[in-house]
Amino acid sequence: MTKHETSKPGRKISRRQLIKASAGTAALLAAAKLNFPAGAFAQGAGPEVKGAKLGFIALTDAAPLFVAKEKGIFAKYGLPETEVLKQASWGTTRDNLVLGSEGNGIDGAHILTPMPYLISAGKVTQNNVPTPMYIMARLNLNGQCISVGNEYKDLKVGLDTAPLKVAFEKKKAGGKSVKAAMTFPGGTHDLWIRYWLAAGGIDPDKDIETIVVPPPQMVANMKVGTMDCFCVCEPWNLQLIHQNIGYTAITTGELWNKHPEKSLGLRAAWVDKNPKAAKALLMAVMEAQQWCEKPENRDEVATINAKRQWINCPVEDVTDRVKGKFDYGTGKVVENSPHIMRFWEDFASYPYQSHDLWFITEDIRWGKYEAGTDAKALIAKVNREDVWKEAAKELGVAAPASTSRGKETFFDGKVFDPADPAAYLKSLAIKRVEA
Repeated sequence: MTKHETSKPGRKISRRQLIKASAGTAALLAAAKLNFPAGAFAQGAGPEVKGAKLGFIALTDAAPLFVAKEKGIFAKYGLPETEVLKQASWGTTRDNLVLGSEGNGIDGAHILTPMPYLISAGKVTQNNVPTPMYIMARLNLNGQCISVGNEYKDLKVGLDTAPLKVAFEKKKAGGKSVKAAMTFPGGTHDLWIRYWLAAGGIDPDKDIETIVVPPPQMVANMKVGTMDCFCVCEPWNLQLIHQNIGYTAITTGELWNKHPEKSLGLRAAWVDKNPKAAKALLMAVMEAQQWCEKPENRDEVATINAKRQWINCPVEDVTDRVKGKFDYGTGKVVENSPHIMRFWEDFASYPYQSHDLWFITEDIRWGKYEAGTDAKALIAKVNREDVWKEAAKELGVAAPASTSRGKETFFDGKVFDPADPAAYLKSLAIKRVEA
C-alpha cells in the first residue's frame, strides 16, 4: 500500500479518480435515502434539539414509543437523545407535563386523548392553572377492555350491563359498596366504563362509586376486592384472566368500533420553541406506528412491550391480544378479532377533530366541563392535525380528506354527529348536564 498523498496546489485529478469519487458520493446519497425515506435532514435544517423527554404508562398502546426508541427511529430523524420514561400514573404524567423538562418533568407523553384538553383548560391542574398542550397524533384505535371480578362470573357480563345492575343492587342491599375503577377522571377509560354502565341503566356517580387506580395496579387491587369492575388497556385484562381473578366483559371496539384511544401529546411551549424537532419526533412515531401495525411484526411488538424497562410483565400476558386473539375467560374465544388494536391502518394515527369533539362532549356529559364550553375553540388550540399532514407529506403517506370521520354509531344505537353534539347529549338518559 502506498502512503496517502497530501493534496498539492495544481495537482490534477485523473478521470478515473473523478468517476470513483462521484460513484462513492452517489452511493452515500443512495444509502442516506434508503435509511431516511423522507430524506436526511440537511446540515443546519435539522431539529433544534437532539431529543425530548417523553412519558409513558405501562400499557401496550405505548408500543410506538418503545419501538421508536429500540429500533433507533428517533435517532434516524435527528433525535438520538430522546428519552422514553415510565410514569407511575396518569396523575404523575400530568404533573410532569406541567413541570416540563426544564423543571425535571417531561416534554410530552403517551397520553389519554382527553388529558391534553383537560390540562390545557386547567380542569385537572393545581389551582386550575392551564398548561397549553398539543395533540400531534393519535397512537392507536381500539384495544382497551372492561374486566369484571369472578364474583360475577356466572353472569358472563358482556355489552348489556342490565344483569350487573341487579347484582349491584343486591350487593348494596347487603351493606356492601360497589366500585368501578378507571385510570384518570375524564380520561378514555373513565368514559368507556361510564358509557357501558349508563347504557345498562347504572348511574356511575349515584348507583356506584368510581375510583382511580393506576393501570399497573389494577390486577392486584381486583385480587383484594378493591373494585367490582375496571377499564384499562392491556396487558392487565389478560393478566387478570391468567391469574384467575376475573374475566373480560368487552373489548372497547365492541362499544365503539375503531374508536380513538391514546395520543402523542406535547407541551405547546416545547413545540413552539422547537417546531422542526416536533415534526421530526412526530415522523419517527408515525414510522414506528407503521412498523407496529404489520402482522409479521406483532410477535416482536409483544416481546418489546413485555421488557423490563417498558411494561415489565410475562410476554404471554401481551401476545394474544396484540395479535387479535381474545380469550374472554368465560369460554368465549375470538380469533382474528375485528377489534384488534390498530396503530396505523384506518388512519389510526391521524387525530380527527371530530373524535376530540366527542371526548369533550362526553366530559361535558359527566360535568368535567361547563355546559357552555366552546369545544371547537379548544380543539383549534390543541389539535395539531396540520403538523400531522405536513409530516405525512414528507413521509409520502396519505392523509384523510376531512378533519371529521363523520357520524359515529355506538353499540346501543346512539349516534354522535359532530355537526350537532347537542343532539347527541340530549339523546343520553344518564348525564350530569341538561342538554
